[in-house]
Amino acid sequence: MKLKKYTIRAELWVYPGPTPWHFVTVGKEESKEIKEKYGKVRRGFGSIPVEVTIGETSWKTSVFPNSKEGTYLLPIKALVRRKEGLYEGDSVKLILKF
Repeated sequence: MKLKKYTIRAELWVYPGPTPWHFVTVGKEESKEIKEKYGKVRRGFGSIPVEVTIGETSWKTSVFPNSKEGTYLLPIKALVRRKEGLYEGDSVKLILKF
């Protein structure tokens, strides 16, 4: 089975809290298609497994639904941010493979 790829650009932002998380928000149009095509394979919290590539770094994770906005959120772990030199507010080009 060939994986479907989405190439997107999104701003890196931080969810504040005692242990802040960094995310990018997948656009509404892409999120709608992802939900329609892959929503049935969701796991805990409605998450959908995905392979992500930013620059030279690839890893497996999940996107999480943001029901308020009708989008998906993608967490960007610290190791990836350090390797790729990413900071809050940066515009990030990434590839999602489902």
